[in-house]
Amino acid sequence: MTDQKKRQMKKMKDTIIKSDSIESVYSGVKEILAKARSTTYRAVNFAMVEAYWNIGRVIIEDDQKGKRKADYGLKLIQELSKRLTVDFGRGFTISNLKYMRQFYLAFPIGHAVSGQSFPIPDTLRRELTWTHYRLLLKVESHDVRRFYLDECVAENWSTRQLERQINSFYYERLLSSKSKKNVRAEITDLEPSTEPNDLIKDPYVLEFLSLKENRDYLENTLEQGLMDKLQDFLLELGKGFSFVARQKRITIDGDHFYIDLVFYNFILKCFVLIDLKVGKLTHKDLGQIDFYVRYFEQEVKQSEDNPTIGLILCAEKNEAMAKYTLLENSNIFASKYKLYLPTEEELKKELEKERRLIEIEKKLGE
Repeated sequence: MTDQKKRQMKKMKDTIIKSDSIESVYSGVKEILAKARSTTYRAVNFAMVEAYWNIGRVIIEDDQKGKRKADYGLKLIQELSKRLTVDFGRGFTISNLKYMRQFYLAFPIGHAVSGQSFPIPDTLRRELTWTHYRLLLKVESHDVRRFYLDECVAENWSTRQLERQINSFYYERLLSSKSKKNVRAEITDLEPSTEPNDLIKDPYVLEFLSLKENRDYLENTLEQGLMDKLQDFLLELGKGFSFVARQKRITIDGDHFYIDLVFYNFILKCFVLIDLKVGKLTHKDLGQIDFYVRYFEQEVKQSEDNPTIGLILCAEKNEAMAKYTLLENSNIFASKYKLYLPTEEELKKELEKERRLIEIEKKLGE
């Protein structure tokens, strides 16, 4: 073997060794960071869980002073929700405060822990999130609830896995099954586990820390572009439209939903909710906009507001579609509303035009 070949072989060998060394170091650093993020998340999460348990305690202790009359409890919750939302963000809805009160009642006081002002229950586990506990509160039996809590920790269930197990009567099925191993194993096939990065996106934790959600993972390029154009289109109409929110999150029983665009029309004195679909429209999509409208009617609309309007827009490749929905007083829509809202045909043409422009811009940029 010539000296030149020996040098080439040595160089190749050194390159392989260096590559292996870099990969080993990177793997070690990656593991350290992943562990640190997970530890930080769990510490913040448990601080939030403790705080919510203590909020429930304060509410219940106020109740036990004999202040409550017929409607005192509801008024207290409503006033707390209003003030806490102003000072600490939107994690303190009426329903969430009711869960905190129930949380305190479901997990009795435990042994005092050093450094804590109040004895947090020793049954609370750091591995579980607030969403886990909200789901556990739906289990009425104390023993069955404790069973699900222990299983959740032992099997590292995500909130979706826990919800599926509760709804499918996992406890009862496990008791009656001869093949308990198979019953325990089936959840991993039915519902995927949560990735570590998903935990850091937990809206409850972000709310607790007064951090904004990262919406990048909620919108693809086409949807984002169309929403930009629609937002500008409605504001430029000059017919009373005021922008309220984009990707407005609403939470029902621990499930998070996002309304693409929310406007308020000051002339019509009503909210206008827009749900945008890129692709084929389904019956589920039509039901979802009705669900959003019902939520606003019950939770957001004030007594002086007119009925909320829903608008579903479908930007399918070959054909666009626009459809308004109104839960009540549809005769108003046919008269007064019609004067200030773009027609379904106008919206359809706008969608088709903007989609074509976005696709052309995308091709030119490739």
